[in-house]
Amino acid sequence: MLSKGASIHGYHKKRPILWKMTLRACGFIVFRRLLNRVPPPDNIEYLLLQTSYGEHHWTPPKGHVDPGEDDLTTALRETKEEAGLGVEHFRVIDDFVHKLHYKVRGKPKEVLYWLAELRDPGTAVTLSEEHQDYRWARLEDACTLAQYKDLQDTLRAAQRHLEALQDKQ
Repeated sequence: MLSKGASIHGYHKKRPILWKMTLRACGFIVFRRLLNRVPPPDNIEYLLLQTSYGEHHWTPPKGHVDPGEDDLTTALRETKEEAGLGVEHFRVIDDFVHKLHYKVRGKPKEVLYWLAELRDPGTAVTLSEEHQDYRWARLEDACTLAQYKDLQDTLRAAQRHLEALQDKQ
């Protein structure tokens, strides 16, 4: 029996079945709008956390899906645990969820990111022991910190989504 956060991929058609467990994580791309910077999109900054382990990479808050937990609940829990930001601090942006696929130590990993706007741009971030630093950064600076192309592409997709929403207003 698989936990809710795992999936199995199999191959057939005259080949032996190969089973691989896919690690699954979920989180939020948290952003804030600075009121003193206009015009958009220069008023948007993204939250990135620097890990206190491994290569000390920068990433939005995210974490592994616990058994029996749904994806959005995982994203909410992990954002609260890693950044001290709960659902009372942000609103989830409709119609944006982005999926990344990559390998970690040779194992496939899938990460789902939703987009969330901080209600009060001055809300304090409280880091967990998993992280040693955080930054609010505009898109290009966030992409430089992120380093990985798939995460950079996700941040750019979030920015495009926000710009499209702005254009509709």
